[in-house]
Amino acid sequence: MSENKTKKRGFFSKMITDNPVFGLYLGICSTLAISTSINNALGMGAGVIFVLVLSNVVVSLLAPITPDDIHIPVYIVVIATLVTILQMFLNAYAVDLYTALGAFLSLIVVNCIILGRAEAFASSHNVKESAMDGLMMGISYTLSLVVMSLIRQILGTGVLELTNPFAGSAVIFSVRLIPEQFTIPMFTGETGAFFTFAVLAALVAIYKNKLAEEEAAAAKAAKIAAAKEKAAKAAKAKEAA
Repeated sequence: MSENKTKKRGFFSKMITDNPVFGLYLGICSTLAISTSINNALGMGAGVIFVLVLSNVVVSLLAPITPDDIHIPVYIVVIATLVTILQMFLNAYAVDLYTALGAFLSLIVVNCIILGRAEAFASSHNVKESAMDGLMMGISYTLSLVVMSLIRQILGTGVLELTNPFAGSAVIFSVRLIPEQFTIPMFTGETGAFFTFAVLAALVAIYKNKLAEEEAAAAKAAKIAAAKEKAAKAAKAKEAA
């Protein structure tokens, strides 16, 4: 039971420390621009997960037969093809979401997260590991968008609202959490985006520092324990002699 808890804690801890937005500072531009509503966050997050997982799988398959001098252009072509498919799908079935995301859909092609994982991970790992890496990074990116969107949408408008982009943006739920006179419109703009990002990135940095201190303390304790054990063995050997 404790081992399962440790594994879960390790997984969630890695999702925070290796978070592409707040931990590795990748894909910040799109995060700041589209994190004004939950709909945008979920739409972009789902799109990035789709492209990340499939591009990692394809790159993992192509890497062994791709010459080193052209591997980056090949990866970009793969990613661009997947992004084009995604754009066509959204334009056909979720026009409002397609319009809201705008140019940032096209910019997925050069998103540091996707190209970075293709180059740093998928190109040197098997299909299963690459797919899992893409899924984990995509979910982590989506969580970043959702958290930022929740904060900005609630503080900026006072309303928590989600619509269905595949049904003419029909409202799924809409709840006012903060009276209109107490909202902070700043959070719907650029200033609010940077402020929210700075606070969340700082919290992640504090968490990473705490983990580093715990690991250092554990390593020090293990070193002291090993030294004591060695001294005890030496003492016993001396007594036996």
